[in-house]
Amino acid sequence: MFRRMRWDSSRPVPWRRLAREWAVIGGVVAFVAYFITHNHKVASYVGIVFAGGVYIGFGAMFAKFGYERKTLKQLRAESAAAPPRVVGWRPTASAAARARPAPTKRTSTGPSNRPSKKKR
Repeated sequence: MFRRMRWDSSRPVPWRRLAREWAVIGGVVAFVAYFITHNHKVASYVGIVFAGGVYIGFGAMFAKFGYERKTLKQLRAESAAAPPRVVGWRPTASAAARARPAPTKRTSTGPSNRPSKKKR
């Protein structure tokens, strides 16, 4: 995650990766805005371009502070090297031997949990 790092002007900024990510995200947003919601206002698309500039600017700033997001290739390699997870939960001997708590007003064993109506 984030380690406490300082600004280093010699760190490289992945400009191509940031621009490619923004192009894909901006393209999908523009497609949805134009074809799905039928938004034909030019101001919306100017806003998408402006948001891309902000996205690239923040990405460059984070890169100068030392933040590097992992690529999909790196994530796949890590998940392949990780030990398999346990999917199901099985009770241990101590959990199976533990007695059930006594029923309360909210957890009655009767046909209904709703209190009966008071007669007037």
